[in-house]
Amino acid sequence: MAPLSLTLGYVPGATPAKWARIWTERHGGVPLELRSVAAAAAADAVRAGAVDVALLRPRGDTSGLSVIPLYEETTVAVVPVDHVLTAADEIRAADLDGEPTLLPLDDVVEWVQAPGARIDHRPETTKDAIELVAAGLGVLVVPQSLARLYHRKDLTYRPITDAPSCPVALAFPDGPQSELVEEFVGIVRGRKAGSSRGQAQSAPKRTAREKTLAKQAARAAAGKVARKSGRAERGRR
Repeated sequence: MAPLSLTLGYVPGATPAKWARIWTERHGGVPLELRSVAAAAAADAVRAGAVDVALLRPRGDTSGLSVIPLYEETTVAVVPVDHVLTAADEIRAADLDGEPTLLPLDDVVEWVQAPGARIDHRPETTKDAIELVAAGLGVLVVPQSLARLYHRKDLTYRPITDAPSCPVALAFPDGPQSELVEEFVGIVRGRKAGSSRGQAQSAPKRTAREKTLAKQAARAAAGKVARKSGRAERGRR
């Protein structure tokens, strides 16, 4: 019988390494398969069971899924290294006004009124758009992780301070989960090894007054013991 395993899907730019390492440390006998999925197809992959859980960008339809927000990514503008926008360490949306801006079909930045002059041609992928930026055809707005993923020596990027951030989340099917999925969700949520959602809650912290009263009671009890010991000692003499 083949060993049980868990399949973790992740979209370009997402970094599953931390959680994969923790999984291996705790469940070395249960393989964790990492599978890259396109951003637009990630939710469908979870719903169809192609992956058990996925690190995805919760844009679009997430019906039928439980979604746990993980972190927010900075949105950046990718430009050639000699572009005028590289004069500053960071830019504002207004700095992109009038700039030819590429919008790939797999765009993941939810920016309804994004600045820039949209180019009619839409590259199929972000990677294709990066090639067009390098050719001097326009600017590309992406999450910072994608700018790093497709890094080139002739390109750089600048954070856009007033742009919307790009969320990354963990998604898995709604409803009862397998023990493996529950365990992975617990790891992502920071649950310690050996802990369980079913364990009793730890005792609540005592207030300062309760601590003081407890100390007074302990000192009083110690005094009684000392006095009894003293009387017993005198009685033996």
